[in-house]
Amino acid sequence: MPQFKYNILCTRPLESMLIYKAANNSIAIDEINFVETEPVLAANVIQQIKELASKKITAVFTSMNAVDAVTSQLTSVPDWNIYCVGGMTKETVFNFFGVNAVKGTGKNAKTLAEKIILSGNIKEVVFFCGLQRLDELPETLRANDIKVDEIVVYTTTLIPNFITKDYDGILFFSPSAVHSFFSDNTIATSVVLFSIGNTTTATIKTYCTNKVITSEWPGKENMIDKVLEYYKQ
Repeated sequence: MPQFKYNILCTRPLESMLIYKAANNSIAIDEINFVETEPVLAANVIQQIKELASKKITAVFTSMNAVDAVTSQLTSVPDWNIYCVGGMTKETVFNFFGVNAVKGTGKNAKTLAEKIILSGNIKEVVFFCGLQRLDELPETLRANDIKVDEIVVYTTTLIPNFITKDYDGILFFSPSAVHSFFSDNTIATSVVLFSIGNTTTATIKTYCTNKVITSEWPGKENMIDKVLEYYKQ
């Protein structure tokens, strides 16, 4: 049996490769899902996606879940110009639309909005998003006279779980997961929290004063690298 120096809780599933990577560095990771996402299957939303498939649009994605929800309704690859955040969202876009469809990426919604604005020739975008999407991207674009057509293509449900095990660190990938976790749990002040993005970090800080390590780049692998980097110190 391997000897683990640290026990970590991840609040969403991870690829087995990342679990092994952590294990090889004496870190055990338990996966417990605290949120569940589901595509919106309303007839009007599906019709909107199908109609847009025949048009030349600028599509914006800030979530892998949005990409999956949209592509599940497409029978062919549309000729879209796409702007998206990095990490798994970008990889998911690449896998369906191809690399050449992506005209710009950002590490978060703010930098993505700045890329769209700096392109200088975009007057309107279609933002495929979740029901609980953040305001930053659409508000920034509208403040710069870019029309934003929002289509909600997935919903998020909280799945609170009561944790009895003591962990050295906990990984959070969204504000929703933070709300879900702390709805049923409190933690010792010694627990280190790992977070994707400043918005998730800010949400964590409304619940506790624990040390938070923030990964500015999206993606599960970036988060695991942050964990390895921290505990190597």
